[in-house]
Amino acid sequence: MRFIDLSGLIGTDNPLMPEPLRTDLTYTDHQAGAAGIAVMFGVEAEYLRNGEGWAIESFTRFGTHNSTHVDAPWHYNSTIDGEPAMTVDQLPLEWFQNPGVCLDFTDREDGQAIEAEAIEAALAAIGHDLQPLDIVLIRTDRDRYWHDPDYLRRGPGVTAAATHWLYERGVRVMGIDAWGWDRPLHMQAEDVAREGRPGIFWEAHQANLQYSQIERLVNLGELPATGFTVSCFPLRVKGGSGAPARVVAMVPETAS
Repeated sequence: MRFIDLSGLIGTDNPLMPEPLRTDLTYTDHQAGAAGIAVMFGVEAEYLRNGEGWAIESFTRFGTHNSTHVDAPWHYNSTIDGEPAMTVDQLPLEWFQNPGVCLDFTDREDGQAIEAEAIEAALAAIGHDLQPLDIVLIRTDRDRYWHDPDYLRRGPGVTAAATHWLYERGVRVMGIDAWGWDRPLHMQAEDVAREGRPGIFWEAHQANLQYSQIERLVNLGELPATGFTVSCFPLRVKGGSGAPARVVAMVPETAS
């Protein structure tokens, strides 16, 4: 069994990243930890191994959507099909460890839509018959831009119709190695300005479905098309619209 990490490394982001989307992290080393222990408990460094205390890290800015994360339906709307949308702490655990399917859309340009017909054709090409609770991953290779300020402006996006198509076949968790599941938002905003109608901006998020997305995945290029398991449990954030997740693929050595 091989374990493939599909989660991006969490650290301080490029300072050019828009502030609401940026992660800032500070590090406290062992010497500072020893000083803290002396203040808190009166135990001086000479009584600690190598004169060192604890090393700790603190997030000074870290949104629940700023790393590889799972979206809850509450992120999309307050109600789904007339019922309260589920928050991340309400999501069924059985959604988050299941057989995975990785579909290759690396040939798609930034802003190009991935329609239901394209997903159906990609599944047929790898000979996979979707099963309920399969976790469907869309590979675009945009994870190579993870640390670039224009990361959020890159990638194709899955349509609302394609999202419905997957949901109707029992898929409840779907993921992508781009900043978002939808087409880049600045492109959708341009479409709204041009066409002047609702249902364009954030269309797949606001598809009126109780489902979860995994966004900002990495390393999908290391996966086979099928034959692996995905584990993607989100942190249990009370009332959260989403949460960071350590997403890992478990691939048998015989998978190809």
